[in-house]
Amino acid sequence: MINLPWLEPDSIDFPCVDQALQDPNGLLAAGGSLTEKTLLAAYRRGIFPWFEVNQPILWWSPSPRLVIYPDELHVSKSMRKTIKKTRFHLTTDKCFSQVMKSCAEPRADQAGTWITDDMLEAYTQLHKTGVAHSIEVWDQKELIGGLYGIALGKVFFGESMFSRRSNASKLGFIVLVSALKKNGYALIDCQVHSGHLASLGAREIERDEFCKLLERDTLAIDGTNWINSAELNSALTQLQ
Repeated sequence: MINLPWLEPDSIDFPCVDQALQDPNGLLAAGGSLTEKTLLAAYRRGIFPWFEVNQPILWWSPSPRLVIYPDELHVSKSMRKTIKKTRFHLTTDKCFSQVMKSCAEPRADQAGTWITDDMLEAYTQLHKTGVAHSIEVWDQKELIGGLYGIALGKVFFGESMFSRRSNASKLGFIVLVSALKKNGYALIDCQVHSGHLASLGAREIERDEFCKLLERDTLAIDGTNWINSAELNSALTQLQ
């Protein structure tokens, strides 16, 4: 039986990430809360919540960590052709809760969702304070894809994405990374390995290196540096 450190509801006193378990990879602590103060403290230390309904809040800091450096974004020839022909357009922060709810919808390869009602409420509050952001991909007035995450300093922490059309979320992610690069962002956190993200240039780094980058970059730029919809679509145009 796993014996985890337990956080009191108002505590931001997380254990050192070096204490995270190897199996399951990165499990660090349980308990605490999903308040803005707690979540910001966690993300700046390379920790994020991930749990299912009827579980306590579980906190994770896996190693290795999957990241994308904006300069290393890879767009395949086939995806470049798709982008050149696309009729889709993008927005940011137009319907944050709708994007989160879409990400929470059942998928064929998943038994349930970790985007619980508590997570939806917590991240919607972060969105209201200008920390959490969404990217929406539209075909005219139809929402066909998107993603959301946390922006701190020069780091964007990606959380989840969804697609209702082929390549919709991939297009949104590619355009987002391109726009973030122009705005001086240094790193996109992708959490754990995914073949889908690896094909876009994501690579794994050790947790110690990741945490050093967070110490340098999460306080480097204030929250006003977030991109707007015009910058997204400008980045899309330049990719076409």
